[in-house]
Amino acid sequence: MTKTLISSAKQEITIGFDQPFCVIGERINPTGRKLLAAEMAAGDYSRVEADAIAQVEAGATMLDVNAGIPMADEPAILAESIKLVLSIVDVPLAIDSSIVEALEAGLSVYQGKALVNSVTGEEERLEVVLPLVKKYGAAVVAISNDETGISEDPNVRYEVAKKIVERAEDYGIPREDVVVDPLIMPVGAINMAGRSALDLIIRLRTELKVNTTCGASNISFGLPNRHGMNAAFLSMAAGAGMTSAIMNPLHAEEMTGIMGANVMNGVDPECRNWIQKFREAPAEGEGRERRTNRRRRG
Repeated sequence: MTKTLISSAKQEITIGFDQPFCVIGERINPTGRKLLAAEMAAGDYSRVEADAIAQVEAGATMLDVNAGIPMADEPAILAESIKLVLSIVDVPLAIDSSIVEALEAGLSVYQGKALVNSVTGEEERLEVVLPLVKKYGAAVVAISNDETGISEDPNVRYEVAKKIVERAEDYGIPREDVVVDPLIMPVGAINMAGRSALDLIIRLRTELKVNTTCGASNISFGLPNRHGMNAAFLSMAAGAGMTSAIMNPLHAEEMTGIMGANVMNGVDPECRNWIQKFREAPAEGEGRERRTNRRRRG
């Protein structure tokens, strides 16, 4: 079984087929969040701190940290955000940027083994990101697109993923340190996107033998009741072999879908996490009454 180990200075987690699904919290990302972007650019990280704590309390296994703010010093902001988050939560981090200088700034202050988000199959990207991943002993998210763009054909996306895995091995990065994002397309626009994604996830697990991740909310883009659709997809994807997702752990429906998938996949022994989360507390006085009755019968 392929196991991807990711760690902070305080905690190590394993992404794998025989492990509970890895929830990578996505909230520390200023894209589309104008207030967060303005605060981070001004050196105010109070919302970053609050988002980090809230996501871990909601059940995130890891956190993704992104500082993509136009016209800002992204390398400095990303490094500062990573240091802050590492100081307040124990979970490992994914360092998220399209700018190589920002990735290196984040990796240079990271304590442990990070997950780099991300590399694509584009030659220029492969040649700059993979040496960085090797230098810092990190793992990396491999996104299944290249110079030709994002193909709707899952077979093409599989071949791009295979290319990245093989190129990573050329740099001395083992395949267990490559977590493939098969690129989930919106099912509202492409009717067979869900079925294609599940088939591709199965191939990535059985043929390429890699762990997988995705931006979970992509599947429901443009549809009503997105949380319900995301939950359905996540539980089915976990059954097909997906081992992690970049998502918002504050959404209860999605987290319930994942917890259910952990039970069905046999990675929640004796359903303990499910029972702990959803067991109804006894009504006030009910527990004492039951104990009294047991003593009387005894």
